[in-house]
Amino acid sequence: MKLHPANFSHQYIFTGYGDGYVVINQIRYEKNLIVLPDQLIENWPIISISELEIQHFENLLPHALEIIILGTGISHQFPNYSLLSQVAKMGVGIEIMDTRACCRTYNILVEEGRRVGAVLFI
Repeated sequence: MKLHPANFSHQYIFTGYGDGYVVINQIRYEKNLIVLPDQLIENWPIISISELEIQHFENLLPHALEIIILGTGISHQFPNYSLLSQVAKMGVGIEIMDTRACCRTYNILVEEGRRVGAVLFI
């Protein structure tokens, strides 16, 4: 699917996605990554949801995010509950959805001027 942004300037946004990839500012990515409005963290080494630990989210604290969207790949999967509880205690909201929904939601939140981070499993 190809997405068309409304009014984004100098920000990372999703311009498309499909099975096994996302497109950010017209560049295709096929490996797990983290997308912030002003920064990409490519080739994120975490392979599965079960590998996630609190330090992976603590590393995002310097970016002053309001919300983290976790895109879990093709299907909607939840990390363990204690991890979600720990993230909530950091004062950052977290939402879990499949990666395609994550791309769409991220673009909407960025357009609203929100400080959002998308943590993606491709």
